[in-house]
Amino acid sequence: MPPAFRSYSAYLRQRYGARVYRVAVDGGFSCPNRGRDRSAPGCAYCDAWGSRAPYLCQPGDALDAPPDPASPPGPGGDLEQRKASLSRQVARASGFLDSRYGPGPRILYFQAFSGTHAPTDVLRELYDHALGLGDFRELIVSTRPDCVDRGVADLLAGYRRPDREIWVELGLQSAHDRTLERIRRGHSVEQFREAVLLLRERGLKIAAHVIFGLPGENLLEILQTARYLAALELDGLKIHNLHVPRGCVLAHEALCGELTVPCDRRHLLYTMRALELVAPSTIIMRLTCDTPPRRLLLPRSFMAKPRFYQELRELMEREKTWQGRLYPNAEE
Repeated sequence: MPPAFRSYSAYLRQRYGARVYRVAVDGGFSCPNRGRDRSAPGCAYCDAWGSRAPYLCQPGDALDAPPDPASPPGPGGDLEQRKASLSRQVARASGFLDSRYGPGPRILYFQAFSGTHAPTDVLRELYDHALGLGDFRELIVSTRPDCVDRGVADLLAGYRRPDREIWVELGLQSAHDRTLERIRRGHSVEQFREAVLLLRERGLKIAAHVIFGLPGENLLEILQTARYLAALELDGLKIHNLHVPRGCVLAHEALCGELTVPCDRRHLLYTMRALELVAPSTIIMRLTCDTPPRRLLLPRSFMAKPRFYQELRELMEREKTWQGRLYPNAEE
């Protein structure tokens, strides 16, 4: 029987011959939902940190407050201040990774908010500066479909070289437009497909982000999203269980008793059934969310990530199933 799923860690070890870790940074970008200063409400599940790496938000540190990366995001920001902020972040992240895992190959990851939400000349300066701060094997930029155009795609493609891959992580969350409206995404499923085609034309690696357990969705809708992604044959996939951080729009609904989130056992089932439909070549880069507990309202209890991975593998072995077992008939 094939492995339960094609894990990201195994892919990196095979490609680089060693364990590789990401240096996650906040480039000072905002997103179309939040305005220039990030103060407007974003997507319904997103808090003021915008997926900023936990090791950049340490208790007792100024970064533990909602992030202000030393300059206003967007085209009006002071680029020198933003570069200085990136230098500090890379030093902090590298120090954390070195102390925890030891030295080794690194990946530069623009993780927070929408990493292409700026004019291309601003993006070029920030990417160039950050890439110059270390010997990075890959560049990963996390962004939204409506923040990708030809200029952005061409810029990112220019960073490709034989020994460096360029990945673009696109937030989809659901392949249902009604759900995207419900969670205030501000883009359509068709815009996601157009962004994928634009990036693929330039030979860039593409990963999608999805959330299982969004309001109004159950296993049926989740499997429809999995089938949609299977047809696109993406390079990578990140699966998140629905997390409700304190202060986000969904937190208010949860406190009013209008929202529930899947438990870890239900997320196991969702994940297994979705993986059966996903193309075997797709790298599974994430299976759960890991919002820091101090910022998390729901779920109150969820198994630790290593245990979830172990139990998923054991469940799929018992069920005699694996990633791609129902592929390429996923659309039937």
